[in-house]
Amino acid sequence: MNTTDNVGASSAFSRLLGLEILQVGGGEARVRLTLTDDLRNLHGKLHGGALFSLIDTAMGQASHSLGDGGPSSVTLECKINYIRPVSEGSVLCHAKVLHAGRRTQVVEAEVLQGDKLVAKAQGTFACV
Repeated sequence: MNTTDNVGASSAFSRLLGLEILQVGGGEARVRLTLTDDLRNLHGKLHGGALFSLIDTAMGQASHSLGDGGPSSVTLECKINYIRPVSEGSVLCHAKVLHAGRRTQVVEAEVLQGDKLVAKAQGTFACV
């Protein structure tokens, strides 16, 4: 995987969350999110919406990497399993395209904190 100028790297929303796009290429992407006080839920943990946004961004990057690098798909649906809470530090999301069809793509992602699984997701993207 190569690090490139990625779609979404200059997204205001990505900057708001502090997402770091680390690697993109060949239908895969790695994106990091560091927990800040602004991203905590009422229990003091990483908010599920911030975690979902990390996953959606990483899956989108993986999807876009199969084309010319431009925005070539949109999320149709996504299912996530939250496995363990995050109280501090950063998490890394690895997303991979499982099926790249003409009209849709199926993408999976997992979020790790060190060697611990935080969340697992699968989504469908429409090719545009």
